[in-house]
Amino acid sequence: MGEHVVAVGQSPFDTSGIEVGADGVRRYIAVGGTVVDMLRRTVERYPERPAVLELGGPSATFAELWDRALRVAGGLRDAGVRPGDRVAIRLGNGLDWALAFWGGHLAGAIVVPMNTRLAEPEVEYILGDSGAAYVVLPGVPLPDGEPGEVPQREHGDVAALFYTSGTTGRPKGAMLTHENFLSTVESVIRCRSLARGPEHVGLISVPLFHVTGCCSQFMTQMGLGGLSVVMPQFTPASFLAAIQEHRVTLVTAVPTIFELALRHPDFATTDVSSIRTLSYGGSPIAPELVHRLLDAFPHARVGNGFGLSETSAIATFLPHEYAVDHAESVGFPTPVNEVRLDAPDPVSGVGELLVRGPNVVAGYWGDPARTAETFVDGWLHTGDIAAITDGMVRIVDRAKDMINRGGENVYSVEVENALAAHPDVLEVAVVGVADPVMGEKVGAVVLPRPGAPEDFVPSLIAFARERLADYKVPQYVRVLDDALPRNAGGKVLKTTLRGSEGWTEIPRR
Repeated sequence: MGEHVVAVGQSPFDTSGIEVGADGVRRYIAVGGTVVDMLRRTVERYPERPAVLELGGPSATFAELWDRALRVAGGLRDAGVRPGDRVAIRLGNGLDWALAFWGGHLAGAIVVPMNTRLAEPEVEYILGDSGAAYVVLPGVPLPDGEPGEVPQREHGDVAALFYTSGTTGRPKGAMLTHENFLSTVESVIRCRSLARGPEHVGLISVPLFHVTGCCSQFMTQMGLGGLSVVMPQFTPASFLAAIQEHRVTLVTAVPTIFELALRHPDFATTDVSSIRTLSYGGSPIAPELVHRLLDAFPHARVGNGFGLSETSAIATFLPHEYAVDHAESVGFPTPVNEVRLDAPDPVSGVGELLVRGPNVVAGYWGDPARTAETFVDGWLHTGDIAAITDGMVRIVDRAKDMINRGGENVYSVEVENALAAHPDVLEVAVVGVADPVMGEKVGAVVLPRPGAPEDFVPSLIAFARERLADYKVPQYVRVLDDALPRNAGGKVLKTTLRGSEGWTEIPRR
């Protein structure tokens, strides 16, 4: 694996109750069992506490959540779902999503939360790749049957598949085990200095089909016995109204959401004094925004989290005490994570970030080749280029030309593959175009085929919308008269393209 630099320094987090296994992985001694065991303990402790409230919709206590999810599990079994089968969830944020998620686990299935913004070809690929035995669809009643015995699953069994786009354009199913989920919950509690009780009210404004929404927010609340206030759809006005109405104490979002909330005219009259913990992540944050958050939420501890699907959300965290002076950093490894740099540059000290810990997933579903490439000797190769100073990680660049659109990861090759299939496209390169709110938007530089109509761009965008999720469709296009710029080895010079002028903005539908 080349030379490594190991993160050193005193961890600012609680590191008690940790042991190192024979595989060299650090684990929480008290973390065991399955996610169902975790939920059962919470239901026994706090049966009448509110568990999930869908903003503008229904709610459920922990006892109601358990009982109704058992009926979903019964319906899944009646439909032929057996332990280990995959149950895909195509629902948006809401109580039904939570019932489907827990119903799948109570049936012993492997749940597959699906991005609701995917185009049909993307959906079809994931359903086929996962071999889903059942698909929970919007507008269709949840499965319903008599509650039965909950099948026994093991700590190391696969619990869920979270599909993440790959640089080849083919999605990968990250296999999250029960251990991955539970280790993430414990790490979030320690890194965010949360009291171990049910008093927390968390506002979930990001999609539950992402590991951030599901693992670090929803599942942590399930473990603590706190209330999850779930937003079916984000708007700045509803975000602010929910904070005030429900006395939200915990909020985690991408920087874009906080930027939009602070800019909204309602912010000045919104009571945000209940917020005690505020976390951001998913994309770089401007130091100036950190200062504004501290001023706007004076009672809150703020922090920056970093992770990816392959780390079941959080891998490093920058706590409140470091937020201002080290705003460019994503913080320290969680108590059970180790981070290293692979083959660091001898001058700059930067290299590819590697992560090891009990939250690192078991690999990619049905894809041993890419699993072997990404998970080497127990270490996850993240594809992110980073530096480590005084134990803190700083992401220097994103490898593989990933575009970060307001916290949504868009891989350029995936978009290029879709656009290249258009009959009027000869060459295409996709890059990130800087945007003050979203951070980056998707830009396509296109060389049309000879004879292509001059106004072929609308056709190209319509073509893309049929094949890609809406957030992956280019919002900027530049049409070339000559070939894409390339280096001597034939590689497209994307740095040149990013810095170029002449973008045409594409109106959103």
